[in-house]
Amino acid sequence: MRRKKLGLLLSGVMMLGLLAGCGGKSADSPNPSSSAGTAQETGPKETVKLKFFTGKVETVDLMNNLIQKFNLENPGIEVEQEYQKDASNVIKVKFASGDIPDITTVVEQDYIDQGKYLDLSSEPFWPRVLPAIKELSTDVKSGKQYQVATNVTMAGIFYNKKIFQELGLKEALTWNDFKANLQTVKDKKPDVTPIFIAGRESWTLGHLIEFLAHGIIKQDLGVKSSREAFINNESDKLKFDQENGPIDTFAKRLLELQDAGLINKDALTATYDNQKEAFATGKAAMISQGMWVVADLLKISPDFQNDIGFSPYPSIQDGTKPVVLSADDSRYAITAESKHPEEAKKFLEFLLQPENLKTYSEFLKSPPAFTDVTADWGPLKDQANQALSSGVNIAFTDSPSGFSGDDAGRMVQELLAGQYSTSVDFAKAYKDAWDKAWKATHR
Repeated sequence: MRRKKLGLLLSGVMMLGLLAGCGGKSADSPNPSSSAGTAQETGPKETVKLKFFTGKVETVDLMNNLIQKFNLENPGIEVEQEYQKDASNVIKVKFASGDIPDITTVVEQDYIDQGKYLDLSSEPFWPRVLPAIKELSTDVKSGKQYQVATNVTMAGIFYNKKIFQELGLKEALTWNDFKANLQTVKDKKPDVTPIFIAGRESWTLGHLIEFLAHGIIKQDLGVKSSREAFINNESDKLKFDQENGPIDTFAKRLLELQDAGLINKDALTATYDNQKEAFATGKAAMISQGMWVVADLLKISPDFQNDIGFSPYPSIQDGTKPVVLSADDSRYAITAESKHPEEAKKFLEFLLQPENLKTYSEFLKSPPAFTDVTADWGPLKDQANQALSSGVNIAFTDSPSGFSGDDAGRMVQELLAGQYSTSVDFAKAYKDAWDKAWKATHR
């Protein structure tokens, strides 16, 4: 009886199997031949192309190497780098034309206000970031983070220690002492340029305003209040057009150096490469630059490492202190209109991996902004720490998007070319240009 029941059960199972195999197909029944046809029609998944836009000339080659590594590790995603010398102005055109990058190093407050960047506040990497750098990455208006910086950078006066020792010079923290050092170099070493200015590269001149002139405002108001003053164009605090104010004083000081023959005669045509070459080969005693220049200096002259000195910018106005840039560097933001935000985040996460941050820091000779990264970032660690303790630490300026560092630098070119009757005229023109750019984005 049990065998009969088992035989009936097996027959029933076989019958169900036959019905399943031979019965008519419903609309959602799988069809092997149909599935194969669909796969053939669909084809392989299309490669996502990410556009990475940058204005950092010193990292182009390194970023190409990192991008190549990322592309190999992430089939289906292809990152392409675009570098533009005047990136702050070029990105305006990109936003206006719709040619929008997915990820960029160009971050402007006006574009944050316009919602051009993705909110990164909830991303998992923030606990790894130095608190001071996270604060600088935080939008003062919304309290959110639309950018992340990978490094801490510094800028100040680089000087040739060998020349200083030969002439018995010391680091100068006041304007009178600074000018006296330059004069000594001119008198005792006529073949050496006291301080070399790369005036053809407008951004280098823009930095002079940002660090020397704006440095007066930043130390007076403090980090948060000065950022708010720049962002909100609080003219009563900025005092751009005021006689003996920060811009007027800066213009006077720079023209003093020019009139005394303490800067290179070709200051308006000399390039960044000319500046690096002159300093690394001992033909210039001093330059104004940031830590980003060190790697290139050592490429030009590897033995120059022990002769590089670093100090704060001297105070240019009575009653103020010397300043040194201590700020977030190598910022990254993902655009809000990116068609591939998840892939862009994946690329950002790749850049923020400890081993890649270590490579980047050691290449750029700049300390990492992440607490889990240990890097041998360069020969100036001790001098950098000394400069930070002897000068007021200042950040980069939050300028209007229509008035970049290059734009400010072009005005300094005009100043050096004698296109302003007085330093006050320059200060007034500077305020007009700043106001015009600010109003254009705050209508």
